[in-house]
Amino acid sequence: MKIVTWNINGVRARIGNLLHWLTESAPDIVCLQEIKSADDQFPRLEIEALGYNVETLGQKGFNGVAILSKLPFDEVNRGLPGDDADDHARFIEGVFSIKDDKGKKTALRVVSLYLPNGNPIGTEKFSYKLAWMERLERWAAERLEFEEPMVLAGDYNVIPEAIDARFPENWVTDALFQPETRQAFRRLTSLGFTEAVRATTDAAGVYTFWDYQAGAWQKNNGIRIDHLMLSPEAANRLASASVEKHVRAWEKPSDHVPTAIELSLQAA
Repeated sequence: MKIVTWNINGVRARIGNLLHWLTESAPDIVCLQEIKSADDQFPRLEIEALGYNVETLGQKGFNGVAILSKLPFDEVNRGLPGDDADDHARFIEGVFSIKDDKGKKTALRVVSLYLPNGNPIGTEKFSYKLAWMERLERWAAERLEFEEPMVLAGDYNVIPEAIDARFPENWVTDALFQPETRQAFRRLTSLGFTEAVRATTDAAGVYTFWDYQAGAWQKNNGIRIDHLMLSPEAANRLASASVEKHVRAWEKPSDHVPTAIELSLQAA
């Protein structure tokens, strides 16, 4: 089963690329971020025509997350618990039916999440980022108790290690690379999650984002901030992880590219 995360950076602006990529890549489940679209403006019909079920948590003009799935949704949960005043559309969870190793029906949980950027440091935006990550950690710890395959996929706005940036020295004053940010990300690993890409390669030069400015794409001046975190039950089924870098070279691209995993899972 192929599960992919992609910060689309405006789904209506990139709908042509999205439809082409869905046909080319043929993912089973797609987690989109920054759809920048209200729910009623999301291009649902075009995507459904390719055989996908669609669930969104939209927001006009910014933020917004979605899950596209060839599997039917058993359950959908919108919004990260823990702060009733937080109205940012950054979190959606889908639950699907799959078969375990013994052929017994079980649940697969997939989350599309878009973490706050957090810049500039020293402002309420950075505090919001860290508080959001603490809420995610609490939520994830509770979900792990279900002992089910679970994938937390999205734009984390976290550069985990220096190897994940072409020029890490350029990011030392950025919220994405602060010690507090990276520690919060590592706490997910401490809970028992596996970061899929680094579970399959320790190579440098693996990036998922290239800024539109200063020829970053042409110079391969990238960073890796899009991640898929796997519960132990999902990590045990990890077959591969990859970054579909070629999509960045398409016309009118997002500044992010799809990051994919293959899990040895069977639909129920």
